[in-house]
Amino acid sequence: MSKINALPNVPRWAVLAAHIVPLVTLPSGLWRIAQVAGFPVAEQLGRTGREVVVAVALTLVTEGLALLTLGLVRPWGEIAPRWLPLIGGRRVPTLAAVIPALLGAAMLGAIVGWFAFSQAASLIGRVAQTTAQQVVLVVCYAPLLVWPPLLVATTVAYYRRRKSGLALLAQ
Repeated sequence: MSKINALPNVPRWAVLAAHIVPLVTLPSGLWRIAQVAGFPVAEQLGRTGREVVVAVALTLVTEGLALLTLGLVRPWGEIAPRWLPLIGGRRVPTLAAVIPALLGAAMLGAIVGWFAFSQAASLIGRVAQTTAQQVVLVVCYAPLLVWPPLLVATTVAYYRRRKSGLALLAQ
């Protein structure tokens, strides 16, 4: 696993989980881009410029946030890259990464859970007219269900590793 520049003391499962996160967000983003590009993945009535901007922005923000999970297993999650203004080259405080990650996982869990259990059926029926479109929609969005638990697991591994490292430094 060292080929993907993870830290040597990071559990292999945590490295794998961190790398899976951006992959589970990718299908929904590709579905949104396909939809606004006019591919027959959903109903195409009334596409406005605003909807295109929102779909692309949501996709970019989602993928960007998912990629931040890699910081929990990479060196830049412990020492800020030198090119960052003000904080470059400084040690990243453990809780400065852990608290936002766990809050993000909690929010993701709430949003994904709420949507999956109360909104999905009605939205699928409104957005996707054919059975094929419905299947594609579900296949593209279902992977998002594993984002929160993967983020929690990776964050807990990061916290444990950093906490044990701090204890060693204090001795």
